Amino acid sequence: MTKFSTLILTGALITGSSAYAQMRVEVIGVGSNQIPIAVAAFAEEGVAPAQISAIIRADLERSGMFKIIEAGSTLSETSSIDYSQWKSRGADALVVGSVQKLADGRFEVRYKLHDTIKTNQLSSLTQAAQPKYTRLSAHKIADDIYEKLTGSRGAFATRVAYVNENRGARDYRLEIADADGEAVQVAVRSNEPIISPSWSPDGTKVAYVSFEKRKPIIYVQDLVTGGRKIVVNEKGSNSAPSWSPDGTRLTVALSKDGHTQVYVVGVDGSGLRRVSNSNGIDTEPQFSADGQTIYFTSDRSGGPQIYKMPVGGGNAQRVTFNGSYNISPRVSSDGKTLAWVSQRDGGYSLYAMDLASGQELRLADAATEPSFSPNGKYIMYATKGGGRTSLAVVSVDGRVKQRLTTQAGNIREPNWGPFMK
Repeated sequence: MTKFSTLILTGALITGSSAYAQMRVEVIGVGSNQIPIAVAAFAEEGVAPAQISAIIRADLERSGMFKIIEAGSTLSETSSIDYSQWKSRGADALVVGSVQKLADGRFEVRYKLHDTIKTNQLSSLTQAAQPKYTRLSAHKIADDIYEKLTGSRGAFATRVAYVNENRGARDYRLEIADADGEAVQVAVRSNEPIISPSWSPDGTKVAYVSFEKRKPIIYVQDLVTGGRKIVVNEKGSNSAPSWSPDGTRLTVALSKDGHTQVYVVGVDGSGLRRVSNSNGIDTEPQFSADGQTIYFTSDRSGGPQIYKMPVGGGNAQRVTFNGSYNISPRVSSDGKTLAWVSQRDGGYSLYAMDLASGQELRLADAATEPSFSPNGKYIMYATKGGGRTSLAVVSVDGRVKQRLTTQAGNIREPNWGPFMK
């Protein structure tokens, strides 16, 4: 196996120590034209297992789009609002709300968003959730605020999948967490490597590659039932699964015919069909947003570059031309932006390209394994530093950077889940 194919298949597995610790988020940089907003403490929120207002503040701050104005007070959604007071304190918007424990054990969360400039109410929301979902209620409120004030859908209530590994202890875990790194759950645990997690469009399943049978095999894990099934187990290497937008197919990279090529297969393992046909290595396939095109990495030109081709097969067109080593293509949900990793100046950097103009932007250094947020505004990636690998997030304009770290452990291969229904 060549150096290029080994890198793609194994993801350059790194030794580290394992931990179940929650991730800590550090925000570096801010977006342009930050919106000043005050989030008051919610009335009676102490009865809930999660502090709703604190989660909302953290979500908004992490986005880089908001400047948090210290509220210093508790206000419910029924409180009388002195708009001039909040405007004088520099807040263009104000968030208020309350929490009530219901007789059936659920928690009812109410909130209102006020515009202090226009002196009116912008939005309101009432949710009743089981105790374990109170954090989700807070994320949904933050999503509503983000959308009402920026015009784009928020992604705080989404989840991420990633691999947490301790290679020395032969402990590999496919974990699921909230987008802020909290509420971690182990979906799969193995003594052999797990790589390439990929969310289904409906957020109920994750495809991944496991080496538990001493060779790479593609599985689909059902996160609702806990069941799983083998989807592709052909001769040789089975790797790099990625879902079609309609959730009916996977595009995969298989070496069954001697060298790695791109295939499409039904999620039940039926209808396996070869799509690419080259004398090189074709791997890391990704469906386009409309499902009509597959982007992939190929060394057919002498070194790894990004190409695209029709989902039915046919002529492939080269997409990347700058740099001699470009891998890991990812396409935003609106189909407008391509993210990938390029080896330049002696290191691996994350780039984004406007597919209409071909203009490139260098977003982050020491980056691998990118994944778009479902709203297309942010990219999560793996980065190595301090002797271990962790996750980081950067906005598509490069202005906002976040780093998600744990006390220990190698956290890598992130895949950002879809909007929840």
